[in-house]
Amino acid sequence: MSRIGIEPITIPQGVEITQQASSIKVKGPKGELSVDLDPRVSINIEGQTLQVSKAEDSIKAREQWGLRRTLINNAVQGVHQGFRKSLDVIGVGYKVDLQGSTLVLNVGFSHPVRIQLPRGVEGSVEKNRITLSGIDKQLVGETAAVIRRVRPPEPYKGKGIRYENEVVKQKAGKSGKK
Repeated sequence: MSRIGIEPITIPQGVEITQQASSIKVKGPKGELSVDLDPRVSINIEGQTLQVSKAEDSIKAREQWGLRRTLINNAVQGVHQGFRKSLDVIGVGYKVDLQGSTLVLNVGFSHPVRIQLPRGVEGSVEKNRITLSGIDKQLVGETAAVIRRVRPPEPYKGKGIRYENEVVKQKAGKSGKK
């Protein structure tokens, strides 16, 4: 029994869900998303709740049950509230700038690194904090991971790009200071 798949999804006010042959469209105040459905999973919408259940009893159906419920829930949350990720750029001389939809990172390389933000992800820069927001949780998270990969935090001085609440464990270094 899936602990995630068995929970119903509450549909907030202002969010519409329409079921099509092989997908579900979720429309809300922030935008519209589509989630593909697996034929081994069925959807039941009653009033302001949506229930996901497995259509057959197989291992693949059990795998898809919880996954599809989570994807639909993320789409509902995304079009209603949206998702947000923040990254901190830490290091002497490290700078961040946003030029239109291009993020320009000066993080210790001989050249600035330019990252084009994908459609559906909005960025803002305040001092050395990058904030990404959008309705698609996967797209916002993947964009944040791409930015972090440019200069991941190093364990000796802690310099680099890290998530907002990420803790980097410091190492002692060669001198063995304690």
